[in-house]
Amino acid sequence: MTNKITGITFDLSDMHLHGSAFYEFLGLRKRFFVDTLAWDIPHNNDVEMDQYDNPMAAYSVAMMNGRLVGGARLMRFSGKWGSHGCMLQDAAEGRIDGIPADLLPRAHRFANSSECTRLVLSDQLTSQDDRHNALGLVVQGLVTLAIDQGSADLVTLTVPGFRRSLRKLGYDVEQVGEKYRNKHDGRSYAILSMPAVHASATAPLWQQANV
Repeated sequence: MTNKITGITFDLSDMHLHGSAFYEFLGLRKRFFVDTLAWDIPHNNDVEMDQYDNPMAAYSVAMMNGRLVGGARLMRFSGKWGSHGCMLQDAAEGRIDGIPADLLPRAHRFANSSECTRLVLSDQLTSQDDRHNALGLVVQGLVTLAIDQGSADLVTLTVPGFRRSLRKLGYDVEQVGEKYRNKHDGRSYAILSMPAVHASATAPLWQQANV
């Protein structure tokens, strides 16, 4: 049987239109970032949620047969809510343990960027095709949201090897600055950047999902 995978984008103002998708995303984040990677971030037994889940954030998620199987969060790099900016900006101010304050290269301009965080796919995606399609829909939604935010590109702090997955989807991705090793989970991370331009390789997926 072919799985039906669709994409959804929303923010806090309209998340109620999509049932439990937001809460399911928080649950998926908890299972991966807390239960698997053992990150010391705010959570309870069911979900993970932090200070960046605020009215400045927007979300792109993938649903398979009615259940959430992937998602990510997006925030304008220059956005602020209370005392917090985006995650990388807060890290540059020394406010996030585990992310070097000098990670942002001075030569790179981020003012016209949107930042992607908490990108995750479910282990319910057991086939390579399903994982590829779900990731394609999530990233396509992120590009749409970034364009809506008026951004020229997207940046994310992730494992450097994630470039290969994005390039397979048709995106022009580059690493910005040096990678570092996280003291909490032992994995290497780096900033990746790509233009906020739709990739032709994923356009059929997004069009099909929104029929």
